[in-house]
Amino acid sequence: MADSFLFNAAESVLGKLGSLALQEFSLARGLESDLEKIKDNLKVIKAVLLDAEQQRSQNPRIEVWLENLKEVLYDAEDVVDEFECEVLRKQVVKSGNTTRKVRRFFSRSNPLTFRFRMGHKLKQIRERVDEIAALKSKFGLTERIFDRNIIHGEREMTHSFIDASNIIGREQARDDIIETLLQSVDGENVSIVPIVGIGGIGKTTLAKLVYNDQRIATYFELKLWVCVSDVFELDKVIIKILDSASTGQRYTDMGIDQLQRTLRQALNGKKYLLILDDVWSEDPRKWGELKTLLMGGANGSKIVVTTRSQRVAEIMGTVSALNLSLLSHQDCLSLFSKCAFKGQQEKQNPKLITIGEEIVRKCKGVPLAVITLGSLLYSVTDGREWEFIRDNEIWKLEQKEDDILPALRLSYEHLPSYLKRCFAYCSIFPKDYEMDDIELVYLWIANGLVQSSNENQELEDIGLRYFKELCSRCFFQDFFEYGGNVKCQMHDLIHDLALSITQNECSMVRTSTQQIPKSVRHISFPYPQSLPNDLPESLQNLDRVRTIWSINERREGISSEVFIKKCVSRFQYMRVLDLTYSRFEVLPTSIGDLKHLKYLNLFGNGLIRRLPNSICKLQSLQVLLLGKCWSLEELPKDIKYMISLRFLWITTNQKYLPTGGIGCLKFLRFLFIGWCDNLEYLFEDMQGLKMLRRLFICFCRSLTSLPQNIKCLMALETLCIHECENLDLAMEEGEDNQFPTQFSLQKLELRNLPKLVEFPQWLIRGSTNSLKVMKVEGCRNLRELPECLQNMASLLEVQIKYCPQLNNDPIRKAVAGPTTSMS
Repeated sequence: MADSFLFNAAESVLGKLGSLALQEFSLARGLESDLEKIKDNLKVIKAVLLDAEQQRSQNPRIEVWLENLKEVLYDAEDVVDEFECEVLRKQVVKSGNTTRKVRRFFSRSNPLTFRFRMGHKLKQIRERVDEIAALKSKFGLTERIFDRNIIHGEREMTHSFIDASNIIGREQARDDIIETLLQSVDGENVSIVPIVGIGGIGKTTLAKLVYNDQRIATYFELKLWVCVSDVFELDKVIIKILDSASTGQRYTDMGIDQLQRTLRQALNGKKYLLILDDVWSEDPRKWGELKTLLMGGANGSKIVVTTRSQRVAEIMGTVSALNLSLLSHQDCLSLFSKCAFKGQQEKQNPKLITIGEEIVRKCKGVPLAVITLGSLLYSVTDGREWEFIRDNEIWKLEQKEDDILPALRLSYEHLPSYLKRCFAYCSIFPKDYEMDDIELVYLWIANGLVQSSNENQELEDIGLRYFKELCSRCFFQDFFEYGGNVKCQMHDLIHDLALSITQNECSMVRTSTQQIPKSVRHISFPYPQSLPNDLPESLQNLDRVRTIWSINERREGISSEVFIKKCVSRFQYMRVLDLTYSRFEVLPTSIGDLKHLKYLNLFGNGLIRRLPNSICKLQSLQVLLLGKCWSLEELPKDIKYMISLRFLWITTNQKYLPTGGIGCLKFLRFLFIGWCDNLEYLFEDMQGLKMLRRLFICFCRSLTSLPQNIKCLMALETLCIHECENLDLAMEEGEDNQFPTQFSLQKLELRNLPKLVEFPQWLIRGSTNSLKVMKVEGCRNLRELPECLQNMASLLEVQIKYCPQLNNDPIRKAVAGPTTSMS
């Protein structure tokens, strides 16, 4: 039995109400009575939440009651966060190194006015909570204990490559498709083969199985994979095809005529296989436009189309469609056993096998349903949990053609409440969006979805644990690692599930005339280039928005400064403002008024030259992303007052980073310094970053040296230095050195550093028992590796590539083994 979705929200608010900051205010301002009454009532409400959520579908009055509760919980969180913002502001004002001018800069209001205003807000919250608590007794709700969270063992991450040994029941379908693909069709250069089936039946999995088969690899000169999804626009599909061809060229700035010419050139005379996955459009005209461009391939070229629609198959196919059948019961049992047991527990617990067979039968031959529930029950040995899944009322609901699969809904219902909220938030992303684990974790943190009961637990580590739990339960798929981060996607049906859960809370705004519920808190713009200059009327009715998120697959962001200014002035409770690849020159000075803002992303804005210094008023800001802001002349001079920053990514045209700036950000965990062509020196007070865990320095072509005190970064776990052609890593190593190495690295990457001749001992002196991964690539003048490398018991992976001077190095040969990649 799962937690209530609102249970975690109520716990979060109760935790905030009990915070030291608020207690201090309440005792000093006479607010303790309202505060205690709110806490008492929320505890009573929380006890019946599970029963209420189970009854909501049968009782519309309970549905309304829960929606009202959700609204008051959000509003209570906004009020409590204002107290926390005030505490942070006072910390800056009271810090010993601030001048009178700085204190005036950070003074927002009269203290007496603040107390009166917040006292009034707290009283309003108390009255609303009183009213909701009073209604509870009218519904006959009973208290339930939340004791059913399933804890999974560690699950290994998967990736987009399909291992044929893990696919069950599709061998014949694979061979049939491959036989068709290897045949020549008279009179046609290019044949189109549709694969048709219901959602979750395994169309994409089958296509991947075919795509990665060795017979296909040797037959086709070029293989291309494109996920089309529900928006079939010619220019977007062409860009995806060209990106899949991996020519390395940038296509997003091309016009449609140039895109068409480029596509013809890429395919002309080549025998290619193109997978068009998840096609929805039933418009023959759109397919006809694309088909014309694809006919220039060599004889024997093939296109495979996966779709749920027979109509799409009729429009696109030139040969008979493969109608993918449901899996047999025996194949489903084998698949379930692979996910739930891994060939272990079933021998020890025959009762679970019996219950598992009954669960599998209810999945009705749909592989995604089988995999999801099998993964849900992995490592669960309590038969009552299995019986709860088998006997759940969800199976009895009438199922329409496009409804969410009961197995997926059941898997969601079985999540603990903290994971429910994190998963639901993912609905702000468009279908097929490539998510990043760190990006996702910081978005969750910014929205208060990640909490720690132990001050020694890092929020980032808790968030990554949440991410891994959702992965282990098959809510994410298609994993691969890039730049040290894990990328993944959601299956279409899983995305539909997320949308169904958050339809009144998250909204994807596709047109300026779209109607948006007033309860919406999170807004994304998948087509920002089509937004009007002014704020659409539908958005002007909202005042509690927490997320504005904007990006599309063409890397086009919001360009209207008026639109940005209206958002900043209208949505004062924003936690997340993501303006990736935006195209405006001026960020409004009113940005400093967003005291709740925790996540600001300006990545890829090539026009902005300066940031207003008012941005430094954002004491709650945890993430500031300024990467690839090519025109940015310098960082704000008062950046040291952004005291909550945990993640900073900068691109700047400065020659040096001054002391008294970044070095004062003592809570910083991640620092990325990249594409700073003019940067010659880093800040000399780096030792102040005592909690920094990851440091990335890349494409800083003028950087000549690192500060000595980089060795004082005691918490540093990952150090990556790439493409810094003038960087000399050598440092003084004498006995009088005032900066001994204090960090214990787990991961070290050095790439394309031509000045690296002798491996600097300071880099790994303190890491002999901690270093797990070491990658050295393109360091063409590096002559030898450190001797201690061959004695590191902790070392799991070594990659050494394109370092010709190391060919005869004895240390390189000594570390060569099964985890080592040499070239």
